[in-house]
Amino acid sequence: MTEGERKSPGRRTVLGAAGAAVLGTAATGLAAAPAGAAPRHGGGYRDLPVPYVIGHRGTAGYRPEHTLGSYQHALDLGAHVIEQDLVPTKDGHLVCRHENDISATTDVSDHPEFASRKATKTVDGVAITGWFTEDFTLAELKTLRAKERIPGNRQRNTLYDGRWDVPTFEEVLRWAEEQGRRLGRRIWLHSETKHPTYFRGIGLPLEDRVAALLRRYGRHRADSPQFLESFEPSSIQRLSRLVDTPSVVLLSNAGTRPWDFVVGGDPRTVDDLVAPAGLKWIASYAQGIGPTLDLIIPKDASGRLTKPTTLVRDAHARGLILHPYTMRNENTFLPADFRRGTDPNAYGDAFGAFRTYFATGIDAVFSDNADTALLAAADFRGR
Repeated sequence: MTEGERKSPGRRTVLGAAGAAVLGTAATGLAAAPAGAAPRHGGGYRDLPVPYVIGHRGTAGYRPEHTLGSYQHALDLGAHVIEQDLVPTKDGHLVCRHENDISATTDVSDHPEFASRKATKTVDGVAITGWFTEDFTLAELKTLRAKERIPGNRQRNTLYDGRWDVPTFEEVLRWAEEQGRRLGRRIWLHSETKHPTYFRGIGLPLEDRVAALLRRYGRHRADSPQFLESFEPSSIQRLSRLVDTPSVVLLSNAGTRPWDFVVGGDPRTVDDLVAPAGLKWIASYAQGIGPTLDLIIPKDASGRLTKPTTLVRDAHARGLILHPYTMRNENTFLPADFRRGTDPNAYGDAFGAFRTYFATGIDAVFSDNADTALLAAADFRGR
């Protein structure tokens, strides 16, 4: 990724008149209705309009990720589902951060009182030097402020650095309740257990904590407006024994192994899990998969898309939904086919990329830019 300040076109320029109309509704302070039919009150995930849009870490393309500001903006733009990543504090509270290393997403390095907390740890086999949530109490973590994780790509997001703190999962659950009452509908969340084997190994298991909060807020049933997700199948299996909440097994790149497989000696790779036998096994305890987009349509050596795999068809044959990740508007994150110009941080032809991925039959997509994704989904449904 290229660092440094670069200007990209504004959202209204990229989205055009239709996008401006959607954003104009949000700007009034009234949330725009999600594209397509709104989910019926009390309905399950099968009632979501396909393809539906999952606000990745809120709306990370426009606000520092995993903040209440990012979640609120995703909701205001109309995202059907909003994602949180969950890691624990030293005293066992669940907070929303993409990683337990908070060096890039908070101002912790500006706090001299926490200088001695900097450490090198091995997480899922990778040595990382930084500051980690498990070394802070919640009260200490709340003294920090969130900031943009990739300022070189998203310099405009730095405008919001310091505006919000690190939210707890319970704060997000309360926020979803409040917004649901305001809007008169259920607010869908998509919550990931991060590094569950690592945290279990240091005495901070995630699953019981997640399940307890889901039960407290009525999100533990099969028809709850809630998805659970993890890159470790064993975490989803544990959660499935605690709650009936729909769950999704996340799948990384071809040839890789989930970390719980590495620790447990399971020789299977992602290639095995996307094969019919692997999908049948996943369907025995989960409702869906969240593959990287490259597992849907691989890229060649130049970064251009090739022929779609049979994964969508094979997963649907096992009754599994697909939530692939992640669509972003900037050239640097798009397949080479859809990059425009030479500025890696300018917006490319995101709509063309969405059309191509939606045509494979995926049920939803994670996107950093919910407004773009919603317009693309509406176009696809109305084709």
